[in-house]
Amino acid sequence: MTAIADVSGLVAVVTGGASGIGKGIAQRLVERGANVVIADIEGGPLSVAAAEIGAVGVRADVADAASVQALADQVVDRFGKVHLVFNNAGVGPESNIADMTLADWKWILDVNLYGVIHGVHAFLPLLKKHGEPAYLVNTSSMGGFVADMPGLGAYATTKFAIMALTESLACELEREGSAVGAAVLAPGTVRSNIARSLRTRPAGAEGGGFVQNDISEGEEFAALRWLDPAEVGDIVLAGLARGETHIVTHPEWYPMVAERAAGIEAAFSRASAVTAGEL
Repeated sequence: MTAIADVSGLVAVVTGGASGIGKGIAQRLVERGANVVIADIEGGPLSVAAAEIGAVGVRADVADAASVQALADQVVDRFGKVHLVFNNAGVGPESNIADMTLADWKWILDVNLYGVIHGVHAFLPLLKKHGEPAYLVNTSSMGGFVADMPGLGAYATTKFAIMALTESLACELEREGSAVGAAVLAPGTVRSNIARSLRTRPAGAEGGGFVQNDISEGEEFAALRWLDPAEVGDIVLAGLARGETHIVTHPEWYPMVAERAAGIEAAFSRASAVTAGEL
């Protein structure tokens, strides 16, 4: 099991680092002495955030494999190696699945899922290459555990996939005795710019079923515990220090996950009964 308690002097890359969870993670890394590169698709906010927290800013589009590879190349050119990679960039627009176009699906999959795939593909060989303890963290969501969220079916689809990808990767790395660990970050309600993510949809790709609602304005969600991004950064670094593969920000939401697990257990019980000829 890989655990990293001291990030001082390590090289870290955070995508979606100009705001929200990404910026919060990057801020805490900088404060603890890491050399931090933040990447984001929005150049203006990226420059502001990099200057504010003392990170290096590199513009990158995680939906573009070549752009992510170029990011990896720049990090190695500047620092020689990389130890921590946070595939965090993502979008969260809303739509009923029946109202979505194929263009809607392509965009959210390109950013949320392929953004992580591109990051793993470009950076995992670099994390393995130097043989030092390293970690790769992929941002999923509590929506990666439970999908019954009206309007967020496509979002949950991508987050379930990230959960599966990261769990499989963590298992593979452990079996091979790698010095690289992998963890999935499952945040709950966090104050971020994800409620404005349609702003980053490519020009000419508008339309379709997606709308952008700020869930924090709803009575039910407003009553939940909302974290500041830097608090998530603290939780993430504590998780790495413990060598965790699942980093959860809102443990109080566990009953919701347990309810889903109970439903799955019941389905297996019914299937077992059918197999045994009891039904």
